[in-house]
Amino acid sequence: MTDAVARAAELLKGHRESIDRLDAILVYTLGERFKHTQAVGKLKAEHDLPPSDPSREAAQIARLEDLAVQADLDPDFAKEFLNFIIAEVIRHHQKHQM
Repeated sequence: MTDAVARAAELLKGHRESIDRLDAILVYTLGERFKHTQAVGKLKAEHDLPPSDPSREAAQIARLEDLAVQADLDPDFAKEFLNFIIAEVIRHHQKHQM
């Protein structure tokens, strides 16, 4: 193995270790987020509030798009990602409404 290949392998290992740590952060962050949204869903159900809030969702999407631009992330991807999360949250809230 040449020095260049060994160095590339070491860099690759470092990137993969960082990716693994970031994946763990994402999973735990989503878990924490869903704990809060589930509490919101229960609160909404207890007070007979609708499971979705379109104005809040629109504001969140706009905010996330701005954050995505600041983070050098494709805003369309960020919007799709948040829409996916919002749909899951609404699904959870609807379960509490039943």
